[in-house]
Order: sequence, then C-alpha cells, then structure tokens
Amino acid sequence: MGTPALEKVRSEALNLSESERAELAHNLVASLDGPADPDVEKAWDAKILRRLAEIDSGTANLIDREEFRRRMRARMSRS
Repeated sequence: MGTPALEKVRSEALNLSESERAELAHNLVASLDGPADPDVEKAWDAKILRRLAEIDSGTANLIDREEFRRRMRARMSRS
C-alpha cells in the first residue's frame, strides 16, 4: 500500500493527537496547492467591500435562505 517510508510516516501520524493530525493534514493539503497568489487576497477584499457597499446602498439583489437552498440543490443535482 506504499513504500516503507510512507507506511512509517502514516503509522507515526496516526499516533498523534487529533489536533496534531488535523494540523498535519492541513499542512499536507496546503502543500499541494502551490505558491499563493499575493493578489488573490486583495481581490477578495475588494469584492467583499464592493458587495457590502451594494447591500448598504440597497442596490444588491438579495435572496432569502429558502431561495438560496433551492438554487444550491438545483446546481448540485446537475453535477
């Protein structure tokens, strides 16, 4: 099921506490993502601020929770 080195790491990892395993899992998954794009955080911040301004000004097209659920279920059923 893997190399001896992988089996050793897996065995040792499974003996860690739950919080240590969660931290390790997070770090391993993050290592697969590649380098972070420094402009992404700025772009998300700008988008969030723009959407908040739209809500505050009354120009945002808001939907209620039930409509959101209906749309999400429809999208998920198409996948």
